[in-house]
Amino acid sequence: MPQQFVPRADTPAWIFQVWTSFVCAVALCAIGVWNLPSDGTDRALLAVGFFFCLSAAFTLQKTIRDNRDEKIDTQMWMFQVWAAFIIAFALTGWGLFRINIAIWHKGFMVASALFLISSSFVLSKTIRDNHDAKILAGLGDADTELK
Repeated sequence: MPQQFVPRADTPAWIFQVWTSFVCAVALCAIGVWNLPSDGTDRALLAVGFFFCLSAAFTLQKTIRDNRDEKIDTQMWMFQVWAAFIIAFALTGWGLFRINIAIWHKGFMVASALFLISSSFVLSKTIRDNHDAKILAGLGDADTELK
């Protein structure tokens, strides 16, 4: 029998902190890309890489959470989600490595990218936990949009 999880609603302070962290991470990545001392092609490559990483992180989080209690996705879907996540990081890292900029610029971009990904995982979990807690408490149903 699979382990059952009981979701809890988070406090407003936690939700504020999670959203603030995510917005700060997006802002830091955008500021870093915008001010990168390189040509437009390098900045575009890095921006696309960050978006790819962010999208892959949200997809991975959703897939893991959806399959937590019982397997609902195919092995091929699971492989594709993990492969996209790994490829997104590898290509973004390669793009950042090949850009001819100072090491501290690269360090800033790596730190902001890691902050972006970690805050996206926390944001996904917080939103899903609160949604599940509302359903469990009878305050909504699976089709209710979070406000």
